[in-house]
Amino acid sequence: MGSGEKTAWIIGASSGIGRALALKLVREGWRVAVSARREEALAELGREAGSDVEIFPLDICDRDAVWRVAAGVRQSMGPLSLVVQAAGTYLRDTPSAFDADAMRRLVELNLMGTAHCLEAVIPILIADGGGRIALVASVSGYAGLPGGGLYGATKSALITMAESITPDLARHGVAVSIVNPGFVRTPLTDLNDFPMPFIVSAEDAADHIYKGLRKERFEIAFPWQMVFGLKLLRLLPYPLFFALTRRLLRQD
Repeated sequence: MGSGEKTAWIIGASSGIGRALALKLVREGWRVAVSARREEALAELGREAGSDVEIFPLDICDRDAVWRVAAGVRQSMGPLSLVVQAAGTYLRDTPSAFDADAMRRLVELNLMGTAHCLEAVIPILIADGGGRIALVASVSGYAGLPGGGLYGATKSALITMAESITPDLARHGVAVSIVNPGFVRTPLTDLNDFPMPFIVSAEDAADHIYKGLRKERFEIAFPWQMVFGLKLLRLLPYPLFFALTRRLLRQD
């Protein structure tokens, strides 16, 4: 997985997929830098993982802080084999009461926060001769589903961005992966009050991601049932597409 001797930086490691993946990498013999806003959660992760984890608190919405922390991670860890941007959030939307402020919050974290990370990390990886960047998006980025318009729009954008930057970065030895999970049991999904089919644990998600990274896949998507279903939905003509998605509307 690129240059460096099994060194990774996991951004968004305080809970959920990022935390589980950090622990997975440590078990597989990696040295891991972890970042998130919640310092107490990172400290707990550090106590569980041991000396192979270094903690770098970070708010990815702070562009200058991302640059400073990226330089600190590189100085402390040496060349990075892998950078995973897993920080993000979810809000369910109600289009009949559209909330531009909610959209702004999602864009600032899910999109602009990711952009800040890419801006700081890409030059480091190129200068060091390569590595791999993994961006965590979602299967919700495949198609517009009721209640997921705001969140899904940010994840669609991440998928498009990953596709777009891959050819040019490959010329510089930097590989890109896009991670598209379905429902994963995390503190965020624990707040959902609707059925979540094929939900997997954060630990199972980390196993899927690690396997995909080892195989150097561009897209790492799971569970297959949701991936297949949503990709098939995307191919349908719009009259049939909307006939199916209308069934997902909540009853008033």
